[in-house]
Amino acid sequence: MLFHYREFRLLPAIPRFQADILSSAMVDLPESGAVSPGHSRHGQGSGSGNNGKKTSKKSRTRRGRRGRRRRNKKNNRNNKTPPPYLPPEAEEGNIEYKLKLVNPTQYRFEHLATQLKWRLQEGRGEAVYQIGVEDNGLLVGLTEADMKASLKTLRRMAEKVGADITLLREREVDYDSDRNTRKIAEVLVRKVPDDQQFLDLRVAVLGNVDSGKSTLLGVLTQGELDNGRGRARLNLFRHLHEIQTGRTSSISFEILGFNSKGEVVNYSESRTAEEICESSSKMITFIDLAGHHKYLKTTIFGLTSYCPDFAMLVVSANTGIAGTTREHLGLAMALKVPIFIVVSKVDLCSRGTVERTVRQLERVLKQPGCNKVPMVVSNPDDAVTAAQQFTQSACITPIFTLSTVSGESLDLLKVFLNILPPLSNSKEQEELMQQLTEFQVDEIYSVPDVGTVVGGTLYSGVCREGERLVVGPTDEGRFLRLKVGSIQRNRSACRVLRAGQAATLALGNFDRSLLRKGMVMVSPKMNPTICCQFEAAIVLLFHAKTFRRGSQVTVHVGNVRQTATVECLHGKDELRTGERAVVRFCFIKHPEYLRLGAKMLFREGVTKGIGHVTRLLPPFQNHDQNQKQNHDQNLLEN
Repeated sequence: MLFHYREFRLLPAIPRFQADILSSAMVDLPESGAVSPGHSRHGQGSGSGNNGKKTSKKSRTRRGRRGRRRRNKKNNRNNKTPPPYLPPEAEEGNIEYKLKLVNPTQYRFEHLATQLKWRLQEGRGEAVYQIGVEDNGLLVGLTEADMKASLKTLRRMAEKVGADITLLREREVDYDSDRNTRKIAEVLVRKVPDDQQFLDLRVAVLGNVDSGKSTLLGVLTQGELDNGRGRARLNLFRHLHEIQTGRTSSISFEILGFNSKGEVVNYSESRTAEEICESSSKMITFIDLAGHHKYLKTTIFGLTSYCPDFAMLVVSANTGIAGTTREHLGLAMALKVPIFIVVSKVDLCSRGTVERTVRQLERVLKQPGCNKVPMVVSNPDDAVTAAQQFTQSACITPIFTLSTVSGESLDLLKVFLNILPPLSNSKEQEELMQQLTEFQVDEIYSVPDVGTVVGGTLYSGVCREGERLVVGPTDEGRFLRLKVGSIQRNRSACRVLRAGQAATLALGNFDRSLLRKGMVMVSPKMNPTICCQFEAAIVLLFHAKTFRRGSQVTVHVGNVRQTATVECLHGKDELRTGERAVVRFCFIKHPEYLRLGAKMLFREGVTKGIGHVTRLLPPFQNHDQNQKQNHDQNLLEN
């Protein structure tokens, strides 16, 4: 696919050149309204007679022609097209610029292979090479022969480190007419998985009821188009009432894989999830959440507990923004989860209706509360650009328009998901792995011949088979010892679990009645602290009246979900919509394990608020402060 240099006008180096050109051109522009001091606008000079007027007009005409020629020559010199630029190459990250890779020596080749290995490590198994680009970002381009030789060298480098390459796009750079047309190439390098170390990204699926969320996931993961009556979604439902009503009420997980060459791996070619994991270098785990308002607490739990990397908001083209769409968009933004939008069911309505829905989304995204930059994806190049800019800029929001019945533009979403890079780099991953083990318990099962099984996400550290951990807190605030049996990721066996990965752990004959959602399994060396009360800096998003002491709300902090009472508001007696304060909450049932700085979200009916934990109060401190508050209250009453 060929592109002109103006495709890069959004990059930071271009406006500087354009500003220089415009400023120089504006200096030379003639003032159309200027009139000579000795002449009027109709050409009547101070002298008298027709001869004088004719001579004056001719001289002005000759001077005007000469002036225009001089200005045109100067403008031509100033209007030479500036060379296009990319941002300068960063030493860290998984993006590498190479001017050319033509016939390197053996020593140079070994150095290039080591450099590729570093970039793959930075991108957790993925790297992007820009061929024909200097280190400062200048797009020089290569001839056809040099480009073929460079791609051949890059393929040899990838084979040496056990990776494959995929040509994402080629672009023409023709910024100077005196030179031959040259090209630059953008290449994705992905490492072949070894020991199940595939890249795993979690995508939460949001949207109003009947917008087509489960159907879209069924088409992506099963590899077959829908029949228009929801056949593709039947394999995703977990309960009989979901099949009967066609509405999701629980949280389900579906996987979509991509191999090292960027090809889709799903159930159309693989019978089991284990085969998909073995064949994939990159895995997308979709978290299918409920769209009906009745199941809002389940949706919030999925967003806060499963730590999704991205959120996909599905909007029906024929209904537009309706029901819980705005609410789900607000939840994702409040939790700072990057979001992209899919407009589904475009086969049911006219092109004008689809465009009206897209314009409606653009208006909402551009509002002061969102401050997003919508980017409509209409071709493969847009999908590549959207995937790269999506993680680099928090304000970019890609919008896809597709159909799960006709398959229209479905490939663009697959290209986007294939190239989508992880949010965290290898350094952050290593830092989390160096910490002590902490596993969040999100689901609890009883499996025949296996025993008690817990599902969740490893927040930090490394967990291995046979490792001894403690789980809690119980209703009394204690932690119980247990031993990890086997581990499974995406329904396939796994020996080692690393920070940020989701899995299920078999606990053998451990009593299931002692476990509940919201617990944590941690290393015995951690000495975990628990609390019944905590303080948080909050923003009250909406309240019908006032938020004051004694109010009860449902608090969501990570995998913790429990009702809490407002004990006090520091410095204020009450809060109204949009106001901020530091508030002390008290759990009404049992103590919980929280982390300082953790994001929190609370709700009760239409009341909603967000914030973060600023202080934890140990149980003994809670008891002393409660006694003091009761004593002060008695003094006031007496």
